[in-house]
Amino acid sequence: MPSPTAFLHLAALVAVAVAIPSNTTSPVSRTDTAKRATCTVNSVASAADLSSCTAVIITAFTVPSGRTFLSYPHIIAASGATVTMQGDITFAKTTAAGPLLTFNTANIVFNGGDRTINGNGAMYWDGQGTNGGVAKPHPFVLNSPAQAISVGTTGTTVISGITVDNSAGDAGALGHNTDGFDISASSVTVAKCVVKNQDDCVAINSGTGIVIEDSTCSGGHGISIGSIATGKTVSTVTIARNTVTNGLYGLRIKASASVSNVIYEANTISGITEYGVLISQSYPDNDGTPGTGAPISAVSFTEGTTNVAVGSSAHTLVVDCGACSGTWDFSGLHATGGVGHIIAANKATVRQLFFYPALHLTAWV
Repeated sequence: MPSPTAFLHLAALVAVAVAIPSNTTSPVSRTDTAKRATCTVNSVASAADLSSCTAVIITAFTVPSGRTFLSYPHIIAASGATVTMQGDITFAKTTAAGPLLTFNTANIVFNGGDRTINGNGAMYWDGQGTNGGVAKPHPFVLNSPAQAISVGTTGTTVISGITVDNSAGDAGALGHNTDGFDISASSVTVAKCVVKNQDDCVAINSGTGIVIEDSTCSGGHGISIGSIATGKTVSTVTIARNTVTNGLYGLRIKASASVSNVIYEANTISGITEYGVLISQSYPDNDGTPGTGAPISAVSFTEGTTNVAVGSSAHTLVVDCGACSGTWDFSGLHATGGVGHIIAANKATVRQLFFYPALHLTAWV
């Protein structure tokens, strides 16, 4: 199934993960005699040294099993290089831990050209994800064995028009830990992307100045802030105009570390089977005994209505705080269906809630 990997712009140092097993005997097709060269990558070996290349063309090839993609851990092209896919990359099954491919170049522009990076996840899926079973590397974009794209950039990064399609992992509930985007960086925008999977569509694990907008998520755990390791922080996040359908969760904050200044605006959430909106400091529990070690503050639903519709046995909203503070404006949250909502907001004040029909399961703390 083709994956419209349309445009990925990574401005500044890039560590976007995809790991690649290798074939050191493949022929090399390149023109790299000039400092500002155009280079063609048609095998693993042909990507070994792209340091002089400002234009990199990737044609179709298969990465065989048994070796890592490069003698180097990264694809390193010249600063400001443009990388364009003109063919699909397919990965044979490998025991490499991944990542299968890492770009490590300043100011790179990646144009996916409606091509596919196929991880052949069906060869790995066993229902356990990265919690056990067969070892699973982390490639993208079609059928990633586990997590797809990890963003650890050091400068402004825009990721646009990427499709991560792991929907085949729904069969037998075998796909697991198939996150679309895992973000541990600042000044990152993910826009107009599509994720079909069995885990977080987007997981923001650390960073500031992060925007998730105009994207579509289906079948998984929605858009999440967290989980966040102790000592890490997430702040100044905007989640806007996204559509989340047919998953366990819609929007989540799952954290035992500091989260602040989060704005949700004009999102559409539907077909959710467990929690439409979940803000929890008791992760991995959903609404257990919350921790008190790190604050959550300034969470709001404003600037356009976020509509949340959940299934008959789901909760529309759960706030489970042990260390929350401030006034949270939820005037832009419109929630319907389900069994009710639970608000245990600790020292935070949640205002302007609208639910239909009137819900009965409510606790203010």
